[in-house]
Amino acid sequence: MTRVQLLSQVRTSLTALVFLFLTGCASTSEFADPRDPWEGFNRAMYSFNEAIDNALIKPLAKGYKAVVPVPVDRGITNFFSNLGDIGSAINNLLQFKLSRAGSDLGRVAFNTTLGLLGFFDVATNMNLPRYGEDFGQTLGVWGSSPGPYIVLPLLGPSSGRDAIGLVVDWFTDPVSYIEDDSVRIGLQSLWFVDRRADLLSASKLVEQAALDPYEFVRNAYLQKRRHDVFDGNPPPEPDDEEPEKPE
Repeated sequence: MTRVQLLSQVRTSLTALVFLFLTGCASTSEFADPRDPWEGFNRAMYSFNEAIDNALIKPLAKGYKAVVPVPVDRGITNFFSNLGDIGSAINNLLQFKLSRAGSDLGRVAFNTTLGLLGFFDVATNMNLPRYGEDFGQTLGVWGSSPGPYIVLPLLGPSSGRDAIGLVVDWFTDPVSYIEDDSVRIGLQSLWFVDRRADLLSASKLVEQAALDPYEFVRNAYLQKRRHDVFDGNPPPEPDDEEPEKPE
């Protein structure tokens, strides 16, 4: 794709985004799913993200996968997961899950030292599982409702609750405190590309399996986040409960 074609595609997506934001967000009654009252805006943002992904991010991720050896790729993923365990420990403390917080802190200690700054995940072999808690989950444990589903620019699926959580999680990310702009931005860019590369097979599955990829991603995201908040054992939703049998 040439630069002109890319700019044209981005401009078209932005135009649709603005139009649907003005028209789609004004009314919620026309959409069937009450979890997604801004579906017009969200679909436009989803299309915009897909255009950027197909034109730039996905090719970059594929190149990354092709060039970086598998052990190095795994080590980079482990490195960022180790940093993420710091925020997970904080959120487990906020949720009063002390044993899980201890496991997260143990992971950080062993992976940072024995695992050479986290490039090797030695903690998992020591029966210290990774929980991956974030502030969006903490808000859910505290009783906050998910709020409306929303698709964020570049970051993708989220909710009102999780969008707030992302802001708080930024302050628990050690990379955000690096003063050297080039190092900080370089690490953040590496994290973004590495994460996208790890999701290549998942995105291919969505493209092949879903008649409506937007709806598929939305439902999968909301189901996973509910699963995460309740630690894998969510209570039945009202629609899932069996009706009472007449006596």
